[in-house]
Amino acid sequence: MRGVLYPAANVVFSAQADNPGDVKLIPGHDPSMSTDPLTSTFGGWQAVENAAMALAESANLLSIPGRSCSNGAPVPTKDPAWAMFVQDLRDVSMKAYGAAQAKDQDKMINISETLSAACAGCHRKWRDRKAPDNRCK
Repeated sequence: MRGVLYPAANVVFSAQADNPGDVKLIPGHDPSMSTDPLTSTFGGWQAVENAAMALAESANLLSIPGRSCSNGAPVPTKDPAWAMFVQDLRDVSMKAYGAAQAKDQDKMINISETLSAACAGCHRKWRDRKAPDNRCK
């Protein structure tokens, strides 16, 4: 989550507020040294495309049996709700990918809300639980 999904989602979410096509390279700055995906060598809309694809492909990682959460609890891959949330993530990520390819900020704004809802549903069920049993964080 912290290594792929969180940073990729932030890039997708950034397209709601700032048009990735308006990202300007900093004069004298080497894009290959940028820590900001939007100003890197593959920046702008391409960064949003890449981030959306990373989210979609991460859905596959979330489905691999035997995975553990950061707290050591097993990932609930056999829970039907988990499979639903993972599919929601995959579906909305592919929509984000298509909107990024089309360079359509209005679609990205609408998709961002759907992506946030997909993440929040899973987080409410597993990450944000107060009871320590069956909590994945």
